[in-house]
Parts: sequence; structure tokens; C-alpha cells
Amino acid sequence: MVSANREMVVYCFDTLVSHYNSEDSPPPAFDEGHHPLFVTWKKVVNGGEPRLRGCIGTLEARWLINGFKDYALTSALRDRRFPPIQAKELPFLECTVSILTDYETANHYLDWEVGKHGIIIEFTDPDNNTRRSATYLPEVAAQEAWTKTEAIDSLMRKAGYNGTITESLRKRILLTRYQSTLFTMHYSEYLSYVKTTRGVALSIVGAKPGNH
Repeated sequence: MVSANREMVVYCFDTLVSHYNSEDSPPPAFDEGHHPLFVTWKKVVNGGEPRLRGCIGTLEARWLINGFKDYALTSALRDRRFPPIQAKELPFLECTVSILTDYETANHYLDWEVGKHGIIIEFTDPDNNTRRSATYLPEVAAQEAWTKTEAIDSLMRKAGYNGTITESLRKRILLTRYQSTLFTMHYSEYLSYVKTTRGVALSIVGAKPGNH
């Protein structure tokens, strides 16, 4: 099984940096594989807790190289919850790549473990009969210190449901659980990696040289 690793995060940073510099990113240093994946960007300000800046991925298996290239940019620039990440934010960024594994259909909406499983919910909106779905990665519920029910209710809102959440509606949810491997790296570690492995110091168009 392929696990998330340092080279995948490096490739996501490479992709974003190359976007700002309008150049091609260096070739990735990991093997191809076919897996569902997510890319998460967080911003660390004044030594505080990292705050989410973008997180998008796919629950369908993708070639990893193309997938990370696409989702590194999509999650940084096109997550509708946030303004696009600007080059000047790079020194404060932390990137996490997730590779999703072990998909299982749960028996009911509470049939999963906080901190171990990511969850995908699917349900029919009783107000307008639309199908709704959304997912949280395995680390989300644990980081937010949610109970399972709080995580489910939050996920129903994320899926776009604005009505009253009742126990009978929760019981009609189809829940798929999954696990993931992940790897996180801060921009400063990425710079060190680039300097060590490629012998170059990065310069970024639009970022002040004094910042890194």
C-alpha cells in the first residue's frame, strides 16, 4: 500500500510555488499509484494553532502525480470557503497530504471511531428531495473535539442541509468510513529540503525576500 510521504508534500509546495512563478514544477520524487487523496493547507500565525486555508480532494482513485498537482492548486486557490492563498502567505503555510484507504460501509451513522475513521455521509434532504453528501477526513472530528453526533450534524451542514436535524433523519444517513495515511510539512521544512536535495535557495515572485 502507498503511504503519504515527504516527497508528496514537497510536490504540492513545488506545484504552488511554480504557479506563482509561472513556471513548470520539478518532476515528483515518488512513484505513481492510484488512490483517493486530499490536500490540506493551513496557516500558522504568531505561533498559534494552524488555521485551515483550504482543503479539497477526491474520494475517487486518481493517479497520484496528477491528483496532487490538481488538488494542491485547487485547495489553495479555489476552496470556496476562503480567498485564494497569495504568494506572500507561503512562509506561514503548512501542507498535509492524505491518501485514503480501507473504505467500508458502516451499519449506521455512529458505526465509526473518532480519530481513526474519516466519514462520508449521503442522505436525502427531506425539504426538497435532493441527494446530499459530504466528507470529513479522519483527523477533523478529533481536532474539533466533537462527539460522533456533533461531527455528523456538522457534516450535514457542510453538505448544504439547512433544515432541522432530527434523530430520524440521522438514522437514514448512509455512512461510509475510511482511514488515511498523512504527512505534514511546514514551508520552512520545505525550504530546507529544497536546499539540501537540490542545492538551490528558492525565490518566489510576489513574496518579500526578507520573509524566509
